[in-house]
Amino acid sequence: MKVSVPATSANLGPGFDCLGLAISMKNQVIIRPSKFHSVSLKGEGANNPALKDNNMFISIFNDFYHNLSYKKRHFRFEFQNEIPLSRGLGSSSAVIVSAIASAYAIEGIKLEKDKLLNLALAYESHPDNITPAVMGGFNVACVQENEVRYIRKEIPKSLKAVVVVPNRAISTQLSRKTLPFKYSKEDTVFNISHSSLLTAAFMAEDWEMLKHASYDQVHQKYRMKQMPELFDVQKTSLKEGALMSTLSGSGSTLFSMSYADDSKNLEKALKLKFPHFKVFVADFDNSGVRVEI
Repeated sequence: MKVSVPATSANLGPGFDCLGLAISMKNQVIIRPSKFHSVSLKGEGANNPALKDNNMFISIFNDFYHNLSYKKRHFRFEFQNEIPLSRGLGSSSAVIVSAIASAYAIEGIKLEKDKLLNLALAYESHPDNITPAVMGGFNVACVQENEVRYIRKEIPKSLKAVVVVPNRAISTQLSRKTLPFKYSKEDTVFNISHSSLLTAAFMAEDWEMLKHASYDQVHQKYRMKQMPELFDVQKTSLKEGALMSTLSGSGSTLFSMSYADDSKNLEKALKLKFPHFKVFVADFDNSGVRVEI
């Protein structure tokens, strides 16, 4: 059995904890019956032996598998990770979603995506990453009465993601601690209005409007101060033709969207100016989690 989950970029500027989209860069796990438990890890995190011993996927998988099955079985888990760790591209959400989906699939139990999404909410309280990880595409989501309410929109192939991954991480927990305890009415209204406009732009496919709608006053400037080069990355991206350029999740990755025809020039300009960072172009993912048996 193979389960794959795409990378995600959350917040998208003003949509703090509620907006996110999926990018075609995947973590996948192959699970095989085995005489004894074993784990192999390739790609991102392969050089960290602690991930094999203290594996969040195995822990969540076992939580669900033991509740779903009375059998005592062993498996070999083969992980192939493309999503960078602790870079704001939804690696934790990918683990959570794939672990739950795997436990149900291994028992042959059909799991609707809506149910999977709400099961994942127990491990990730904000829906901005888990929703696109499950559903793919662009998603606006909120949590109401412990249930995710969302609307999804496919992203056309005429658009590309241009991703800049710095050579060091920003801790999500520490990043949240940098945020103000209170916000002014002006900043609150600014983000509500821009988040609403950004959502409307995606739904209407008015891509030029993203340039005006993707500004934020709630979290980006506070988080990006931990890595001041990100301000220059953002400025360069917008100057070189990006439709929007925002901190991905809590960082340190900076996500930009561009027309497909402009993406290679944008990638080239960013690589030239930031040679120590990883820069690449990716498609958007409209499928979300996939289970192949």
